[in-house]
Amino acid sequence: MADLKRRQTPSVWVGGVPIGGCHPIVIQSMTNTQTADVEATVDQVLSLAAAGSELVRATVNNKTAAAAIPRIIERLREQGCEVPIVGDFHYNGHILLKEHPEAARLLAKYRINPGNVGVGNQHDDNFRAMVMVAIHNAKPVRIGVNGGSVDQALLAKMMDDNSARSEPMAPGDVLAQAIVRSAVDSARQAEHYGLSHDRIILSAKVSDVQELVSIHRALAAECDYPIHLGLTEAGMGIKGVVSSTAALAILLQEGIGDTIRVSLTPAPGGDRAEEVRVSKQILQSLGIRRFTPQVTACPGCGRTSSQYFQELAQQVERHIERRLHGWRQQYPGVVSLRIAVMGCVVNGPGESRHSDIGISLPGAGEDPKAPVYADGHLVAILKGPELVPEFMSLLDKYVERRFGRNYTARQEPATDSTSRRSV
Repeated sequence: MADLKRRQTPSVWVGGVPIGGCHPIVIQSMTNTQTADVEATVDQVLSLAAAGSELVRATVNNKTAAAAIPRIIERLREQGCEVPIVGDFHYNGHILLKEHPEAARLLAKYRINPGNVGVGNQHDDNFRAMVMVAIHNAKPVRIGVNGGSVDQALLAKMMDDNSARSEPMAPGDVLAQAIVRSAVDSARQAEHYGLSHDRIILSAKVSDVQELVSIHRALAAECDYPIHLGLTEAGMGIKGVVSSTAALAILLQEGIGDTIRVSLTPAPGGDRAEEVRVSKQILQSLGIRRFTPQVTACPGCGRTSSQYFQELAQQVERHIERRLHGWRQQYPGVVSLRIAVMGCVVNGPGESRHSDIGISLPGAGEDPKAPVYADGHLVAILKGPELVPEFMSLLDKYVERRFGRNYTARQEPATDSTSRRSV
């Protein structure tokens, strides 16, 4: 796994999940159901948790939503789902947390945006009220500042101060500074009210990749609180995936970030859990955590004679999906497995040798046979209509031999349950 230097932070426990310190980077997601709809919310949390979300945040925006939280958590626990539920509060959180003490007790963490808790003295009173509930219930708090909802009083003052300078900064730079200052000042104010240092997580989200990177570099240099990463309002489809990956990969590579969320806009009726799968793939692609065996497949070119290798790669992926739950229980370390499915002689044998197990299918004009390599050695040559089931059988036997009874974790790089970058 990647051995990347990481900022040192205290460990913040959210339910049974540790964030920061030397613990694995945590994947978060958020429901988009009406929280008051208990059945729909429970179903979506179960889906997100099954996909690999380790924390799930839910909107708590009114009394009916707050009243639903205990029932949601009860239903989840009845179904064996222990994922911590985080309450997302804006504007009226100080009221809802006081009026619904059971929700306040059961939520694993409160998300507070200091720009949305009132103005003037009201701002301080409301913010303090939420912090005091967190202290009373021994809950951590994520102080999350968004570019679209930064503390307007603070921003206005900083803009005025900037205008008075002999060489004013660009308005965007002032906004970035205001976001960082709002997050850090609010965290320190929470500590002043009595919230312990190891119960605070910060986030500072904007929708522009370069701005997000600059803001988080500044935030990481300013404090040692654990940081939640996410490109807010990332967008739909490939735009959202690529933008989020570009932003998060830069920061994670620099050792910044203790928990992440990919804020994708799903297509109408789309799968909310897609954001979880993208988060997992970002961490796996960077070598930070491993969740599933990785399949390498060539993109295809004029040398490949058909779609056969593409179909085989897809079948291998599906085979892994079907077997993974059982494999993980029976064969520790299987998530480190690397499989290659290649389409011609140019890179096929080389990539197959360098993977744990791989197959090189014949390209256009090549001899119609497919060598299979395991641990760098030729172990079989397949051809004919039984090629696919024969390769799947070889794959299953390899997993059993490699990760079976005599397997020890020291043989493999760290997996998702043990991996963490050095500090």
